[in-house]
Amino acid sequence: MRAATLPLMRLHNRLDMLTFRRSLRRTQTPAEVVLWGLLRGGRLGVRFRRQHAVGPFVLDFYCPSARLAVELDGAVHAADVAVARDAARDAWLAGQGIRVLRFENAALCAHPESVLSGIAAALKEPA
Repeated sequence: MRAATLPLMRLHNRLDMLTFRRSLRRTQTPAEVVLWGLLRGGRLGVRFRRQHAVGPFVLDFYCPSARLAVELDGAVHAADVAVARDAARDAWLAGQGIRVLRFENAALCAHPESVLSGIAAALKEPA
């Protein structure tokens, strides 16, 4: 195991982070329920995790083999403060070698097949 990943693992396994992730899985948004139904069980040929911690962040969906995060954004993400926070978070994740895809909740609900094909295309791209 690389030394650089050790602090992330410790943070990931903290009891407060574990409890928080479990509560997020129990109280998913309707859009998260839809996407999880499309991703679970390796339906795209890879495994996804939901509400997975990476460093100080909890990702909506994460594919470790592709190092790909999928985030669903609701109306709250349109605020200027949220846009800046999301950009900083995405930059930090990119520094860790994780690609981030963002989709609007409304886009997922209106066209789930388009979102799924976008994720499938990203999985085919080299990391």
